[in-house]
Formats: sequence, structure tokens, C-alpha cells
Amino acid sequence: MIDYIMQHLWQLWAVVALICLILELTAGDFFIICFAIGAIPAAVVAALGAGTYYQIVVFAVVTLVSLFYVRPFAKRYLHKGEDKRISNADALLGRQGRVVEAIQAGGFGRVQIDGDIWKAVTKGAADIPEGTNVIVVDRASTIITVEIEK
Repeated sequence: MIDYIMQHLWQLWAVVALICLILELTAGDFFIICFAIGAIPAAVVAALGAGTYYQIVVFAVVTLVSLFYVRPFAKRYLHKGEDKRISNADALLGRQGRVVEAIQAGGFGRVQIDGDIWKAVTKGAADIPEGTNVIVVDRASTIITVEIEK
């Protein structure tokens, strides 16, 4: 059995490459695909009859080269513009909301934005009554700063 595996080690490398490609579909960060890229030349070298250590060296070298060259290239061109997306609380800046609990000057109140209720403070020195439409101008942690919509 061991003799068969050693004579057909290229099939094992092909399976490793296939599994890595499938796993990359779930991750999408172009890390696991580098191992698939390394397994393909290792399979070719194994099919040509090279020794196990030589196959491992080829796998390691090609994988490292693809980690340093292929992955950054792929991320730069295939994930273009994704780093500029705003998310979480930063996406609230500039959004409109409605005061659901009056905001006292120097104190806190509550503002509803798209069904979520946020703790809020007023930008100016004036109180903001309940039911007023406001715009988010800043945030500090989970507390947003609002001003009356103009």
C-alpha cells in the first residue's frame, strides 16, 4: 500500500490542490489558494518521479512565492475598493434619524435610525425635543452627536 502511495504521490498533491481551492471558495482572502498553487507544481514534480523531499521543497518554495507575489496582486485587483467601505457605526455619519427620547443640552437622549436606537448628545447648546428629525454629525464609541436637520 505504501509503495502504491509513493508511486502515485502526484494524486495526493492533486487532491491537496483541489481541497485548497474548495476551501478558498469559503474564505475568499486569497491565502489558501497559495497552497493550491504550490501543490500543482509539486504534483507535476511527483509525476516526473522526483523524490518526496524535492516535492516538499517545490511545494514550500512555490507556496511562499505565491504568498508574497500572487496574493497581494490578487487582493489589489480582485478586491478593488473594498477597503474604502465604511461599516458599523462609521456608516451612521450623515444619516437622518428621529429623536425618540428628548436630548437635553449637556445630557443624553435617544435617536432612532433605521430601527436601531442610539444614545445621543446634541451638538449645540439647545435641547432637542422628541419627534425632531436630526442628522448624525459625529460619534464617540456608541454615542452619536446630532444636530437638528435643516
